[in-house]
Formats: sequence, C-alpha cells, structure tokens
Amino acid sequence: MKRTGKGKRKIDWTRADAMTEAERHAAAMADPDARPMTDEEWARGRRVPQVSVIRRALKLSQEQFAATFHIPIGTVRDWEQGRYEPDAAARAYLRVIAREPNTVRKALAARTKPRL
Repeated sequence: MKRTGKGKRKIDWTRADAMTEAERHAAAMADPDARPMTDEEWARGRRVPQVSVIRRALKLSQEQFAATFHIPIGTVRDWEQGRYEPDAAARAYLRVIAREPNTVRKALAARTKPRL
C-alpha cells in the first residue's frame, strides 16, 4: 500500500487485476482471515434488526419512534441509513421493541417511586 499526501493509504490493485476470477476465488478461500462464509455459517448468524422495518410496522415516523423509545433521532437515522449498526445492547433492545412494543412503552412511561 502506498500513502497519499494526507496520510491516507492508496491500494495498489495491480496484482488483483492480473488474477483471473478463479485465482481470486482460490486466494480468498486460502486466506483464513478473509474466507467467505459458508451457507451453514450464514444460517447460524444472527440478523441485525432493521430499525426501519420495525418502525414502519409500528406505523411511526423516525421522530415518533425515537421519542417513544428514548433513542436519539440521530442514532435512528444513522442506523436506517447504514452509517452505523446497532451495538449488542441496542440490538437486544430493538428485538424487545419488535416483539413487545406496548410493554416497552409502558415500562418507559412508568414513574418510579423515589428511594427512601
């Protein structure tokens, strides 16, 4: 890799361009760190909840979804536009919202008693 003026790396694709499709595939399969997933691995993988699907199923705008479930609007937009993916805790929260939205609403609306 070469560095450009501002410290960014520039990738030299010369070797990859010189390879046939079969050679590229063989090289990818031989690299244990970059091996493509098998169908079985894909089947076992956990799906990332799609915020837009959940939100639309609940018939909420981005703003309403964010306010209802106490998630910053910028975070909802970033997830929906693919700029960021929810972390493990957020994925768990989204699964709960998808399965039990009314329970989450009630839990968030409930007032807690002050501790004595």
